[in-house]
Amino acid sequence: MRSALFLLIKGKFMETFSKITQSFKNQSFMKTIGAQLDLVDDGKVIISVKLKQNMMQQHGFGHAGVTFSIGDSAAGYAALTKMEEHQEVLTSEMKIHLLSPADGKTLKAVGSVLKTGKRLIVVKSDIYSIKDEKEKMVATMLGTMVPSIVSS
Repeated sequence: MRSALFLLIKGKFMETFSKITQSFKNQSFMKTIGAQLDLVDDGKVIISVKLKQNMMQQHGFGHAGVTFSIGDSAAGYAALTKMEEHQEVLTSEMKIHLLSPADGKTLKAVGSVLKTGKRLIVVKSDIYSIKDEKEKMVATMLGTMVPSIVSS
């Protein structure tokens, strides 16, 4: 991971932070696309990826699959910040609205928690294309995450 802004608070959140950073390191797809974990905060996670030629669609814009992938991961990790230590997160459903072509060099997903329940966590993710240091929202996602216990 590159040097990034991580907001740390003492106690339980430090354990959550460590859990998320380790989980992110273990995600082979995020490694494959070169995604980076930029921020972990209570109910909010930011993930970014520099777009490479093999991530473009036929018109030269960032592919919606990459957009969806980092948005889903950012929202999922945001949900994980609200879960118990023994729980993991799985996506139950996720909807995406593609608003504009991703014509920048970098995509940034800002995942956040809208509502936390015992069985479901409602999340959103806004994805921005960054070009010449200017951010343009290219997609917004709304989804539901499920707390689960995953055995290795």
